[in-house]
Amino acid sequence: MMDDENQSSGVSAEAPASAEEPESGSGDKPQPTPGRRRRLIIIFAVVVAAVAAAYLIYDHLVLSRRVTTDNAYVAAETAQVTPLVGGQVVEVGVSNTQTVRAGQPLLRLDDADLQIAVAQAEADLAAAERRYGQTAATGEALQAQVAARAADVNSARAQLAAARGSLERAEIDFQRRQALVSAGAVSGDEVTSATNALRTARANVVVAEAAVSQAQATRTSAERDRAANAALTRGTTSRTAPEVLTARARLRQAKLDVSRTVVRAPIGGVIAQRNVQVGQRLSSGTVTMSIVPVDRLYVDANYKEGQLSHVRVGQAATLVSDLYGDDVVYHGKVVGVAGGTGSAFALIPAQNATGNWIKVVQRLPVRIALDPRELRAHPLRVGLSMDAKIDLSDAE
Repeated sequence: MMDDENQSSGVSAEAPASAEEPESGSGDKPQPTPGRRRRLIIIFAVVVAAVAAAYLIYDHLVLSRRVTTDNAYVAAETAQVTPLVGGQVVEVGVSNTQTVRAGQPLLRLDDADLQIAVAQAEADLAAAERRYGQTAATGEALQAQVAARAADVNSARAQLAAARGSLERAEIDFQRRQALVSAGAVSGDEVTSATNALRTARANVVVAEAAVSQAQATRTSAERDRAANAALTRGTTSRTAPEVLTARARLRQAKLDVSRTVVRAPIGGVIAQRNVQVGQRLSSGTVTMSIVPVDRLYVDANYKEGQLSHVRVGQAATLVSDLYGDDVVYHGKVVGVAGGTGSAFALIPAQNATGNWIKVVQRLPVRIALDPRELRAHPLRVGLSMDAKIDLSDAE
């Protein structure tokens, strides 16, 4: 009995100890009360609401006033170098990646044939000047001929007057002898002689009149020749005559062709795509290389069509290049919006009038001019990627 009691008492003595173990564990990690849990949920909800409100305010005041895109690339108005005359290349003075200035010689063509053309043009000019001098001298000679023909007319008229005087004397002499024939005062031979003299005088008058007409016609012909020759030189000199001017223009053209055998840089920049070698035969207009004006670059930012409703020319823009990262920020200005999307000007444009049509958001290039001073400080190259951000504050 005593053992049973001891066992029962042992059991009862150990029971309180086991009942206290959970309490000791709960004392190390206290369980949150319902009120505390409710406060934590409220605080979390307030924080989330504050963050959402802050984002909405930031979106309304900042993000809604800007449009951004990373689909932007550096571009430039690249100049293609083409010779204006044909010939064989004898010298190439530049290579790819080399910086050149405007007017710097890039390559030289053989000018032997063109030098011959210059000599021929000089000879043609000298011949034209000589022809003009000959024409002017001919005009003076024709003027002298006109004067001579006028003298011939005067001489012929004098001879006509003399012939008419002889005719009058012959007529008077013939009439006198005729009057004396009936009285027998003159012989028949005298009458015959007077008759013949009268006929000769009449013939001489006819000849003299013909000579006057011929002299007048000759003078008229000489005057017309002089007028025709004068028309070639009227109002001109040996320097302003049309044929002289033509010859001089051909000489200038020949010399210009010679000067064009030295091909010079039309703008300053960096050489790219050089595809010409010494000994190569070029024709006029062959593209030999390109020049990229690295100090006049711009950015073509391809914005989605839904971003462009408030984009206007003149708005400010900030740009970041992948080359330099966020440490370098470029400042630019919107200078224009393309006239169409890239798909509209594609070699094979998309045909949307089909049954299997899928709407694709289009992008429209926006050109942004860069600050030349920033380009000199941090040079860029054509084709580099940019992140563009346009400020829409002055959209209205």
